[in-house]
Amino acid sequence: MIVYCIRHGESLFNAEGRIQGQLDTQLSPHGIRQSATLAEYLAAAALDAIVASPLQRAMMTAQPLAAATGLAIHTDDRLMEINAGVFQGLCWREIDARFPEEMRRWRSHDPDFVIPDGESRRELMERGHAALADVCRLDAQRVAVVAHGGVLTAGFKGLLGIPADRNPFALENCSISRLEWRDGHPQLRTLNETAHLAEVNRNHAGHRGDL
Repeated sequence: MIVYCIRHGESLFNAEGRIQGQLDTQLSPHGIRQSATLAEYLAAAALDAIVASPLQRAMMTAQPLAAATGLAIHTDDRLMEINAGVFQGLCWREIDARFPEEMRRWRSHDPDFVIPDGESRRELMERGHAALADVCRLDAQRVAVVAHGGVLTAGFKGLLGIPADRNPFALENCSISRLEWRDGHPQLRTLNETAHLAEVNRNHAGHRGDL
């Protein structure tokens, strides 16, 4: 089985440098163009299923792919981005000013630090891992998973046995990372593929990371 793990296209908050978490933001005009380009690229991949986060920025990314392939979109709440609590809607500068101690804890990569009114990295990893593990149980050979940078990279860590306090991955908008399951064992074959976006992203800065 091959799973194409896709981070959503650029959102309005990505363009503004604001933390989204589980706020339900839409794609920017550039993100809409990225999603159309992604659909053209994956239309020939012989997908069997599409699974997505129910948040609008993921659904808006998945919809052109669904139209191109004739597949329905199945949603999974576990694929939602981290609940970033009091950080949501703010830019990093504002968070530093309002929540300096919380930002210090966040930047320490303490996996058990719970963002006030939100969740921890460990909680995110557990649900991201569970969601991706369930994808491998589908009766399918090629699946697209459209979600968010934070939950996807956390899920990769869980699948690959990487400790929750490490963060070796970063994904750009509308990038593809390919997971393969062989004899029940996951392998991360590619990470953050963006060659398909070369033309649409020309002269446009990308956005890596989570939140």
